[in-house]
Amino acid sequence: MPNLQPSSQAPLVRVEGLTKEFDHGGRCLTVLNGIDLTIGQGEMLSVVGMSGAGKSTFLHILGALDMPTTGSVHFDGQNLKTMGSSELAAFRNRSIGFVFQFHHLLPEFTALENVMMPTLISRISAKLAEERARESLEVVGLKERMTHRPGELSGGEQQRVALARALVMRPKLLLADEPTGNLDSHTGDAIHDLVFRLNEEFKIGMLVVTHNKALAGRMPRQLRMVDGRVQDDISTASKEADPS
Repeated sequence: MPNLQPSSQAPLVRVEGLTKEFDHGGRCLTVLNGIDLTIGQGEMLSVVGMSGAGKSTFLHILGALDMPTTGSVHFDGQNLKTMGSSELAAFRNRSIGFVFQFHHLLPEFTALENVMMPTLISRISAKLAEERARESLEVVGLKERMTHRPGELSGGEQQRVALARALVMRPKLLLADEPTGNLDSHTGDAIHDLVFRLNEEFKIGMLVVTHNKALAGRMPRQLRMVDGRVQDDISTASKEADPS
C-alpha cells in the first residue's frame, strides 16, 4: 500500500473517501474514485498524471470551488461540506490561494489594483488592502511595476502578479494548476524558484498540479493520479527503493 500520510501529526487538509461523478449524456462518469489523503501544515507536493486523470477536478474540490459526490474534505479540522455558499466563499478568499496556467488578471486595472481584489472582497479597509498588496508585489519582485497594467507586463511578470494576488490574504494553502505551463522554460524556472522561496519564508502549504517533470521532481512529496485515484506516493516509493 502507498504511504499517503505526511509526517505532520496535525494535518492542514484531510481527504477521506473522496469521489466525484458527473452526468455525461445520461451516463455516470466517475472522475475521482475513493481518494484518501492528508496534507501537512506548510507541506509542498505535486500531483502528476495524464490528461483526464482527475487532477484539476481534485484541485477544485480541495479549494472548495466544487463539492465531492461522496466523501469529505476537512480543512483545519472543519468539514467543507457543512459550509453554506457564503461561508465557503469567505473561506476560499481567506484560506486558499489559487494560481492557474492563465493568470486571469483584469486588463483595465494595474498590478496593484489586481492584487488588492481579494482584500477588498473581504471588506478590509482600502488602506490596509493597499498595504498588503504592495507587500505581496514586493515579495514577488515587482516593486517597480505596481502601476503597470497586465498588457504592459511580460508573461512572467503577469504570473508573478497572479502569485502576489494569491498570497495577499496570507492563505494557509496555495493551489496551483499548471502555473508555468504558458511560460518559456527560463521564465518558468524563475517562477518555480520563487514558489520554493515563498514556501520556505512563509510556510504556506502548496499543492501543484503539473506536467512539468522538473517541477514535480523538486517537490518533497510527489503523487500520481491514474483514473481518478491517487496511485502512489512517488517520493516515498523512491525512498523505499533506495534506502540510502
